Amino acid sequence: MQTFIDFISFKDPNVFYVVIGMICINSSSALIGSFAYLRKRSLIGDAVAHSLLPGICLGFILAGEKNMIYLFLGAFFTGWLSTYLVDYIVNRSKIKQDAAIGIVLSSFFALGIVLLTFIQNGGYTDQGGLNHFLFGQAAAINKDELILFATILAVIIVSILIFYRSFIIVSFNADYARSIGMPVRTIEFLMTSLTVLAIAAGIQALGVVLMSALIVTPAAAARFWTHKLGRMLLIAVVFSVF
Repeated sequence: MQTFIDFISFKDPNVFYVVIGMICINSSSALIGSFAYLRKRSLIGDAVAHSLLPGICLGFILAGEKNMIYLFLGAFFTGWLSTYLVDYIVNRSKIKQDAAIGIVLSSFFALGIVLLTFIQNGGYTDQGGLNHFLFGQAAAINKDELILFATILAVIIVSILIFYRSFIIVSFNADYARSIGMPVRTIEFLMTSLTVLAIAAGIQALGVVLMSALIVTPAAAARFWTHKLGRMLLIAVVFSVF
């Protein structure tokens, strides 16, 4: 009981960082994941999550150490590149989206494993912990990462508030959005970028598999409980955090 009291009272600052950090990560993924679900692009989150690994490794190789800025920028670059390649394959070939996602996901993840093996055998002194990006290590969240997670959550919330109507129209009927002159490509680019941002932020804490699930599952579960988007976003956040 004393251990439980110490936990809920945040007596240990590390517990505070982990709990608040996880709330930020899960809220971010649930909010932007809901729009991905409505656009029938939930599996894009799976492709992005697996595609972050080579970017993380490249960031580490360029920095020569575990510099969070380099790792995050590398992850964001390869994550966004994976979504571009999926759309490119679908638009320029007869391959359907599910097959394109499988091709990109497996190719990027394989490249990531190759780079990770190269780093482990390359004599890098600060390589310890890179494998945590595969399965996550939430207990290692620190103050600097908490600030990053909170900032990304704030960016996602502000973006949704500003572009709420545009996100709704594009998510439900992109053809109608084009017919009334909305910049559909720009809006889709913004939503994709926010999705990559949310996944890149949480990948170290939660790992590839769980980040993929957090983009899809809370939104899909919330959709059963309401027909109103605003309420769906709140329910998805609650499910994800829980």
